[in-house]
Amino acid sequence: MDIEQKITTIRPDPAAVFSCALSLWQEIQMHANNDRNLNLSDCYNGMDQFMRELMRIATLFETWACEHLNFNELNDVWPYLLEDKFGEACLDLLLPTALARFDESDCLRVALRLKLPVNIDSKLPVPFDLTLPNPVINAGFRQFRIQTIRDSSEGGITVPFVAGDEPFDEEFSIPYFGVYGIDADGELEHIADRRTFLEARDLVQKFAPGIELPSSPTFS
Repeated sequence: MDIEQKITTIRPDPAAVFSCALSLWQEIQMHANNDRNLNLSDCYNGMDQFMRELMRIATLFETWACEHLNFNELNDVWPYLLEDKFGEACLDLLLPTALARFDESDCLRVALRLKLPVNIDSKLPVPFDLTLPNPVINAGFRQFRIQTIRDSSEGGITVPFVAGDEPFDEEFSIPYFGVYGIDADGELEHIADRRTFLEARDLVQKFAPGIELPSSPTFS
């Protein structure tokens, strides 16, 4: 099945939504306790609106996660993971007074910060880097590498797109996939570029029949 299609339909989990909201509430309350100038009621025209923002973010993230994460690769209980880490990851991106700015692009940023297994597809700028041995004996390329890269808007310089990079950086193009061969001396040689992982995978398989490339890769 095409990795750009959802393999299964997963419904948002109310426990996960609650965990997101609770985690964010706890993290912001900690900030408020340490900052006497932070009045959440004033910032949100009342605590009712503050709680609505928490629930909006929690629902948005859980809905997004159901569409873009491979839950089979999670090693943690999902609601517990969110309760422990979601709030801190959110406040790495936004001030406690700016919850209204949280949108779908921030869902990806949070997921990358938490190193969640985001499905690799052409719809999201997700960093990817995979090197595998060539099963063909005595071939010139001993390994093959598929890595996300992108071009700068000024000068057309191509650079790797790696974990920690801003996924929606306006100074760079949409990421795509570079295919490389690695010889016996460890030298990297650029072979070609492809728009999607599937296209890059198909190209590598032509060079190295039998190479074990994932059909549904994720970021982690």
